Amino acid sequence: MKKIAVIMGGYSKESIISLKSGKVVYENLCRKEFDPYRIYLFKDKWFMKDEKNKEYPINKQDFTVFKMKKLKFDCVFNAIHGTPGEDGILQAYFELLRIPYTGCNFHHANVTFNKKYCSTLLKHFGINTAESFFLNKNQIFCRKEILNKVGLPCFVKPNRSGSSLGISKVYEEKDLFDAVQKAFLEDEEIIIESFLKGKEVSVGVFSFKNKVVVLPITEIISQNDFFDFESKYSGKSKEITPAKLSPNIENKIRNVAEKVYKFLNLSGISRAEYIIVNEKPYFLEINTVPGLSEESIFPKQLKIVGISLSDVFKNTIYTSIEKMNK
Repeated sequence: MKKIAVIMGGYSKESIISLKSGKVVYENLCRKEFDPYRIYLFKDKWFMKDEKNKEYPINKQDFTVFKMKKLKFDCVFNAIHGTPGEDGILQAYFELLRIPYTGCNFHHANVTFNKKYCSTLLKHFGINTAESFFLNKNQIFCRKEILNKVGLPCFVKPNRSGSSLGISKVYEEKDLFDAVQKAFLEDEEIIIESFLKGKEVSVGVFSFKNKVVVLPITEIISQNDFFDFESKYSGKSKEITPAKLSPNIENKIRNVAEKVYKFLNLSGISRAEYIIVNEKPYFLEINTVPGLSEESIFPKQLKIVGISLSDVFKNTIYTSIEKMNK
């Protein structure tokens, strides 16, 4: 029986979603093969909860728990969205300890979580992306210079943040400064992107039995002005799976989604967003630790093709152990 640490929580506002994802992972791990443990990582403390919800502190020096005896884990299942689970910090930590963990390694986690690095890299490979302008905190900037490049309306986003936190859609030049300040509350780097008018879709891609699998595409129709945090997690959006697309467009998106997964050298599960403009898919962003709660898109896409969460989790864990032992 492999001892699996299901880590959840995290240091960002996405922790509430992570707790739901971690619960789903914990409940869907096959008890005939795995002995799962609920591990909570927060800024003020790291701890394990047993069946009676008693807390046991995690020893950060070797990621072990003392419960009657010292407990070591065979693999970590990462269900932490945002920092430190999706930006490479924990991945590097587990690499140093030589503990297998699910998902991509720390290099690729760091690149994919950084919108500037990710879009620049994919642009190099010929993937369509929006025009963008990058700003560091306290940097002097010219509104007209930015808007001459990206136009109006535009999106102002924290460079390293998930779940659409801190994002604003700007329609007028006078509102740009406030949007920039809002984004800087989430991160010290921000990115300002051109607005792309089109159909937004989300695509799950993962490694399964040594093959890259592209799941059915989901169309996202937000009741709000864009697919923000409220739309994602408070039922303020309509999600259609499979999306109603022409065969030509569907094939284009599926091909691009697979290429992006391979260009970024990912492993495990992922989900990326695209905008279809004039029959061309434009890359928006990618999540290397996508939501796994009952409301999340990735599990719904899996259900369409008849692949169970249990099988995906099992495959992900064994692949991660094999990768670490090479």
